Amino acid sequence: MTRHVTGVSQRRIERWFVRQGVPTMIENYGFVDDVLPRMLPNMLFVAIASLVWLVPLKSAGSGRWVWLGVVVAVTVAVRAAMALFVRRMPQLSPRVTAASIAAYSAMPVVVPLLQLAVDGTVTPPGGAFIGFLGFAAFFALGFAATFVATVYSLGALLRRAIRGTLFDLRNSVQLLGRALPMLLFATLFLFFTGELWQAMNRLHWWRLSAVVALFGVVTVLASAARLRDEIDRVEQDLSAERLSAAASGTPLADAPVDELVPDGHLPTIPLNGRQERNLLLMLATRQLMQAAVVGLALFLFFIALGLLVVTPDTAEQWIGVIPTPSGLFPSIPAALFKNATLFGGFGCMYFAVISMSDADHRHRFFAPVVDEIERVLAVRALYLASADMVWPSASR
Repeated sequence: MTRHVTGVSQRRIERWFVRQGVPTMIENYGFVDDVLPRMLPNMLFVAIASLVWLVPLKSAGSGRWVWLGVVVAVTVAVRAAMALFVRRMPQLSPRVTAASIAAYSAMPVVVPLLQLAVDGTVTPPGGAFIGFLGFAAFFALGFAATFVATVYSLGALLRRAIRGTLFDLRNSVQLLGRALPMLLFATLFLFFTGELWQAMNRLHWWRLSAVVALFGVVTVLASAARLRDEIDRVEQDLSAERLSAAASGTPLADAPVDELVPDGHLPTIPLNGRQERNLLLMLATRQLMQAAVVGLALFLFFIALGLLVVTPDTAEQWIGVIPTPSGLFPSIPAALFKNATLFGGFGCMYFAVISMSDADHRHRFFAPVVDEIERVLAVRALYLASADMVWPSASR
């Protein structure tokens, strides 16, 4: 029995790309056929979640939170069922596509009208027009965020980065062992500076969040150029032996490589801009996840150090007044948590920037990610080479 690769096998290969977080490797990757079907569950989730505005919490009395919990549970269940339905659907018909977009586009009008019918008011205050603009902005932002996340499969990339961090504990211990001494040398003495404790005692959390966000922007901008160099260094070894090894464990495991590669080697296939950005995100998520581990470890270290060394009298002497207590732990100064947060954010930025120029670090911690990219490129080359070929049916 034979089967054309553009049938069921092609969909399985394309789903494999999606699970790896590189859906842009799909040939002729487009909005209607590839992006919109995967967007529908999240679009439905946003639409149903917006109806929470209509839940009469005031009239529900003491059971309003139970009622709200039921609404949230039903919303999540509907999204999961929709995701399963879309996964089994080969493609959307033009009628379903148009209906889905029209229904979502109508929500900014439908939700305020339903709210007006339920309680006689339109939220936010200011009339139906302001309410319409608010809901239109909310749904437009939800659509844009869902579109970007779906095009580049950000959810899959984040899950793989977290899974790699959790399961690769040996490398994580080595990572902390190499990174923390360097970062402590740069930050430890600043922790015992009275002026810093005074500043943190007066600084609002929203300002500190802006500082940490600034660290994040610097990290992303500094890493982007370095990571793009890493993409350019990736070698596409498309020999028959390499292709067979890369296809192992994928839907192309039973592909006749010898027939697809009669010359023993496939030519390198250039990447377009969207595919390069997808691979860049694949590298960035893993790199930033490693930086987040270092930042969290640094945060916990300074919390423990502060609890052991900085007594309430010492904190009061450094700050000059009685320290502002923490909201969650009134016996602990808020300045301690703010200092730890500041150093944790700085540690993320410092580690991410410095480690990209450290050849030993790239070899030790970054090589596995580069190997994954090389495998993706090899499977993509085999997938494109087999697009018009009939080959033996693979076991499902």
